[in-house]
Amino acid sequence: MPPSPLSQDTPLPPPTEREAAALAWFSRCRQGLSAEQETEFQNWLTADPRHAALFNEFDGTWELLGRVSPTTPMALPNTPSSFRRASLVRLGISVAAAAVLAVTYFSWWRPSHYSGAARTAVGELRSLQLPDGSLVMLNTDSALTAAFTPEQRRITLERGEAHFAVAKNPGRPFIVEVGGISVRAVGTAFKVHLETDAVEVLVTEGKVRVDDAETGKSLLTSPTGLSNESLPALGQPVLASGQKVVLALPTPVDTPASRRVEVAAIPVSREEIQRELAWQERRLDFELATLREIAAEFNRYNHHKLVIGDPDLARKRFGGSFRPDDLAGFVRMLQQNFGVAVDETEKATVLRSRNHTERHQKLP
Repeated sequence: MPPSPLSQDTPLPPPTEREAAALAWFSRCRQGLSAEQETEFQNWLTADPRHAALFNEFDGTWELLGRVSPTTPMALPNTPSSFRRASLVRLGISVAAAAVLAVTYFSWWRPSHYSGAARTAVGELRSLQLPDGSLVMLNTDSALTAAFTPEQRRITLERGEAHFAVAKNPGRPFIVEVGGISVRAVGTAFKVHLETDAVEVLVTEGKVRVDDAETGKSLLTSPTGLSNESLPALGQPVLASGQKVVLALPTPVDTPASRRVEVAAIPVSREEIQRELAWQERRLDFELATLREIAAEFNRYNHHKLVIGDPDLARKRFGGSFRPDDLAGFVRMLQQNFGVAVDETEKATVLRSRNHTERHQKLP
């Protein structure tokens, strides 16, 4: 299924009244104003400082389009009205050109200043397209917000897990903030997972910086034997393709000095990357994972929970590939092949080893 624009969750907002008024005045000015309109225009400009700022945004957009040469006088608010009217008449821009400007405004200026949000329910996956062309895959029970400006693209992952395929733009970095951690990229692909007590960052293509969001200090240890002069162009140690870090989140009793500790990058094999991203294909892949870990993953995708009532069983290791929505099939496999006893309640399935169950049944 092709990615849906992020705006489908929270559509690009319609123009505000101020923006619509600014666009209307810009169109009129490009055609030339009557003396009465000049007075109305001046009154509108002075009524609110934001009016002049919005009007100048349109001027800037027009110049970026190359419709007006850099030497052409622009209709700035502090320009004498008689000079402005004469200049605008000389420009001779038509109503059709003003319509082109309107289209440009909503296709360039608004997306570059975009803000929006997206979330998934338990068990839901979503593929999203951001206004800059970047793609996001949002995992189960996840939420993010986006705030774009011409200078940077900023995402806040509020909960859950997401994989980002970032459109390259060296002059406009892509920043994901999560749990007080800032992951900074230009054009790359990486996964971020906000867990209960940690944040995991896995890079699948390119390089990213991983910094303290408040101080900007890198949270990555420099590779052994690498001098500061040899650090990459990003200016600090980077996490490269095929590497990941797991950063502990601070607890309420942590002191400020101990909350952010530099960690070393962990190499990740191609097979492990495939397992970590299997959720994008609606699979859960495990290799010798404990049943406790497997149950925790299934619980992320289902309202009906797996509960392990036997500590010994929780430590047993299993492997395989499972559909996250096929909880019943996974439990049936445990019953048939591994002698696991099952107790069903309305909200949970309790797993115990048969030996553990028999021991409890023999107690007086």
